[in-house]
Amino acid sequence: MSQISSRGGSSPETDENDPPAPITVMLSSRLMVLANLLKRGAILRYKRLAGLSSVEFGLVASLGRRPPMSVARLAEAVGQDKGQISRALAELVSRKLIAKSANPKDSREVLVSLTPAGLAAHDAIVAGAQERNRQLLEHLSRDEFETLLAQIDLLTATAEKMLEAEKVLR
Repeated sequence: MSQISSRGGSSPETDENDPPAPITVMLSSRLMVLANLLKRGAILRYKRLAGLSSVEFGLVASLGRRPPMSVARLAEAVGQDKGQISRALAELVSRKLIAKSANPKDSREVLVSLTPAGLAAHDAIVAGAQERNRQLLEHLSRDEFETLLAQIDLLTATAEKMLEAEKVLR
């Protein structure tokens, strides 16, 4: 027997006793679920606190309390190309959260920085992140937290090596 899913198609009924799909119990899948949950919650929080979309949040967070930076450097910091962030930058400039200026060392280059309103949004993001971090970790002891960080560092180093190996095999 099948039931109609919310998408209008049919899917077999699931039994609570059925084992989970093997990939869903793998560490990498569990970490991706955790990361996605954290990202979705963060996006909702920063939209509520500062009225920022996920791309805008990334730009404001990356600019932070730093000196002005070039659009190219900002794009690199958020992991997107200049074209992808131009619309978000234009929106942030129109909302007076980001200011643009010519680079005094190279007038062809545009520098971006946070305005006072942008700094207030940044500070709200930081405060929100600190609160989310506190809530996430409040059930861990200091030793558990330090062990977790050490394991994450080890897993990250291993994942970086795996990525480099995959790049070679392209």
